[in-house]
Amino acid sequence: MRHVFLLLVLSMFSNCPAFNAAALFADECPPADDAAKQIQPPVAVKVPTNRSKFHLFLLAGQSNMAGRGTVEAADTTVHSNVLSLDKNNQWVTAIDPLHFDKPTVVGVGIGRTFALDYAAKHPGVTVGLIPCAAGGSPISSWEPGGYHEQTKNHPYDDAIERTRLALKSGKLTGILWHQGESDSGPEKSVLYEASLHQLIKRFRTKLESPTVPFIAGQMGQFSKRPWSDSKKLVDSVHQSLPQNVTYCGFANSNGLGHRGDNVHFNSEAYRELGHRYFSAFEAITDTKNEDSK
Repeated sequence: MRHVFLLLVLSMFSNCPAFNAAALFADECPPADDAAKQIQPPVAVKVPTNRSKFHLFLLAGQSNMAGRGTVEAADTTVHSNVLSLDKNNQWVTAIDPLHFDKPTVVGVGIGRTFALDYAAKHPGVTVGLIPCAAGGSPISSWEPGGYHEQTKNHPYDDAIERTRLALKSGKLTGILWHQGESDSGPEKSVLYEASLHQLIKRFRTKLESPTVPFIAGQMGQFSKRPWSDSKKLVDSVHQSLPQNVTYCGFANSNGLGHRGDNVHFNSEAYRELGHRYFSAFEAITDTKNEDSK
């Protein structure tokens, strides 16, 4: 009878498009259109031997930085000069999903579009993305020793470790941050500004990049989930960064849609947000160039 029961269970999951043993313990079948479940053929990557030609960007924050958009064919097109550091700390071609914080739901995010914009503006340069976002992580987990239960990792410590490893091959050129939803409560929101400013200082100090640009993105503005006063306070911290901390930028989320959950952006919105992050980065670069004259 046990054999019969096992066959019945297996038959239930055999209709899953990406069936494997782990699917027996999943809540549901992996989505058929989720490219995160597809096995991509290996592609040889070429890391520049000249560190000055390998420009690195740290991707940090929570789920809207990791990305939860549906992966489409265009998101898996290989660009040989845009790379990403995978979960095994190996450089691979940057195709979505870049992150691996929550493998069953991760998808299109902000980083790849930003990198493509940067590469187009800087011919002869290779872009290296360092995905370190952790879905659901509060800013307290982005402190030394901070632990995030949902992803079973130490977001800040892991980001520092992975970035230092990447710095052996390139130079840190920017930090992209999208976070705040997990701190949009009455008690946490009043502490958010000090925490974020301290985080920026720690990143710059630990990574020995005192003027590296830091871009914060705006949380989703969705009509069916109006912002509380606490969330408005967190948003004001993001918006005021350029005025309060040197070489910081802000990317707004005006008019961007969600994927149906009133929390995460949809794929089109993530791509547009990537463009907006790049515009904010360019503005900081212009400021730095003026300051150096």
